[in-house]
Amino acid sequence: MTESTSSLDSPLRVLLLAGGPSAEREISIASGAAVASALRKRGHQVTEYDPQDGTLDGISADQFDVAFIALHGTFGEDGQVQFLLEQLELPFTGSDSIASRMAISKIATKQTLIAHSLPIPPFSPIHPGESAEAIRKKASTIGYPLVIKPNSEGSSLGVTIVPSPLELPAALSRCFHYGPDGLMENYINGQEWTVGLIDSVVLPPVQIVSARGFYDFEAKYASDETEYLFATDTSPAILETMQQIAIDACEAIGTQGIVRVDFRLDRFGQPWILELNTIPGMTSHSLIPKAAAQMGIGFEEVCERALQSALHHHQLVVRPAA
Repeated sequence: MTESTSSLDSPLRVLLLAGGPSAEREISIASGAAVASALRKRGHQVTEYDPQDGTLDGISADQFDVAFIALHGTFGEDGQVQFLLEQLELPFTGSDSIASRMAISKIATKQTLIAHSLPIPPFSPIHPGESAEAIRKKASTIGYPLVIKPNSEGSSLGVTIVPSPLELPAALSRCFHYGPDGLMENYINGQEWTVGLIDSVVLPPVQIVSARGFYDFEAKYASDETEYLFATDTSPAILETMQQIAIDACEAIGTQGIVRVDFRLDRFGQPWILELNTIPGMTSHSLIPKAAAQMGIGFEEVCERALQSALHHHQLVVRPAA
């Protein structure tokens, strides 16, 4: 597949949402800048809007044909901005408010995936109001090493690999810094992979090799030592299994548009779902553009397809730019 040079029949008036109030604000700004540049090169009229106060004040549907959401975390991936855009009846990229609200919650996502018999590591929700003894018992049941995560943050913020009970208190403090809900799960000591989807198009699985031990914030956005591998000795059957699980996970949550499903692959070749990302990063270090490029789909075309997906799913009349 090669990159298409065609755009939609008419230039679109695009509301580009980036920045926002979350802890991932700076990454969102970087994603938004890259997307805005790509869409302008495709001939679209792009208006950048930073909902730093968590509102869309002053925005009306007759101003734009479609919104491109490049927000991460709170008021981006949690269904809030999607709900407001649904009320405005303005088409937008990515998943609807219901799927977004579910996917931002790691706990809700895991519960849904379990109900659909999809493979996730053993886990337990945790809350700061629980006694230290109760949390220690949960950790003992899951077993060390384990992973402590905030329930609703992305970019690996607040995530800690905990090798023993000694490191548990510090990991809990780091987790609850980002919110009142968290979870602990069994640490899968194996390869880290991700599979991206653009609606029904499944992108090639990407293996992530981080010199930092796991794919943390630094490895994602700053380190030049992180490797992204497509040609590996992993069998095609395992890669196909991972792709099918990613499809099934997206169907279970009800996502649409561009989605990324993160995995760990254990020593037996079993993929375990870690989480779904309904608004993956779109920076130079981001995984969706890298995977799409392997299929001959360039960054501008990825952004174009996101717009087409939004218009298709919302099935609203497109008004050409003036």
